[in-house]
Amino acid sequence: MAAAEAHSAHNYHPLPVVVATAEGAWMTDVEGRRYLDMLAGYSALNFGHANPRLIAAAKAQLDRVTLTSRAFHHDRFADFCTRLAELCGMEMVLPMNTGAEAVETAVKTARKWGYRVKGVPDGRAKIVVAAGNFHGRTTTIVSFSTDPEARADFGPYTPGFVTVPYGDLAALEAAVDDETVAVLLEPIQGEAGVLVPPPGYLAGVRRVTAERGALFIADEIQSGLGRTGRTFACEHEDVVPDMYVLGKALGGGVVPVSAVVSSRDVLGVYRPGEHGSTFGGNPLACAVGLEVLAMLRTGEYQERAAELGDHLHRELSLLTGSGKVTEVRGRGLWAGVDIDPAVGTGREISERLMALGVLAKDTHGSTIRLAPPLTISEADLDWGLAQLRAVLGV
Repeated sequence: MAAAEAHSAHNYHPLPVVVATAEGAWMTDVEGRRYLDMLAGYSALNFGHANPRLIAAAKAQLDRVTLTSRAFHHDRFADFCTRLAELCGMEMVLPMNTGAEAVETAVKTARKWGYRVKGVPDGRAKIVVAAGNFHGRTTTIVSFSTDPEARADFGPYTPGFVTVPYGDLAALEAAVDDETVAVLLEPIQGEAGVLVPPPGYLAGVRRVTAERGALFIADEIQSGLGRTGRTFACEHEDVVPDMYVLGKALGGGVVPVSAVVSSRDVLGVYRPGEHGSTFGGNPLACAVGLEVLAMLRTGEYQERAAELGDHLHRELSLLTGSGKVTEVRGRGLWAGVDIDPAVGTGREISERLMALGVLAKDTHGSTIRLAPPLTISEADLDWGLAQLRAVLGV
């Protein structure tokens, strides 16, 4: 930790634990102490650490070919794109690496579609976003962040974004006009504290965008691929957006894999040379991604997240009457727990949990995020919740 402090940029403030190995829902530090992982890499580890199917897929591909660049075809690319499009009920896929790259790709795609298809005058395209959003940390993305820590000192900022309150359908509808090419939203805002929008909000966004001829872009990087008990969080309102932005769990916690998935009418606007990535859609990423998609097609992980999620939220709801927890939000195996500031800051609560063998992470003051791997056992989940009760003294 001292070496990291001395030689790495201080862009993170990790908990003081040094992980050496991990399996399933458990991590072990360099001194042999075990910790229950209740964060799962911000949903990148939906299938647990060192999942045997994903590790086997990666090892098999490592012996074959790992990178060709997109200058050449490789034998895993078409299958990956086909299977991911099928899972999403879409037609085309544009693979990238990180979540932020996928969001940047979605922004570029929406603008190009707006000019080429919708007929918005050049340079006038607008994208409506929500306050409290977290879509990544590139210059363009932080330009429409409302988080001072993410945004301050990184200007001048990219224009073309209109911010409205999250969950306020009337404000969103008022903001969408003839020059709006897209509405970009998280179906559930993760970094903001696992905020679930009011019932009917996503369906309303779908209606407004369809009526006004704008794209509905759902950033399901954290909420998608099983986390909420459905393949996509939008499914809870029977909503299908025009574009999914995916990442994190798509790479199974093994390699970074992200993608934009949409219709031929939307992604068909690209021509060679207009957008790309050397590593995007590489053979190793496609091999791991294909195994992730095969696992999701069974529905097992979605069902498990729904069942254990109901259990998680029942248990957490009991804490709201303790005086120590002011609110609990979330869906599936994903929860934001607001701790009374008198009990401690989110950082302090996370450190106390770590001392008892549970790893979680705070956000925005006294909110703790809980998002264990979807493979966690009920017994381990209950043990983790018992440690939270012990930290809170309830």
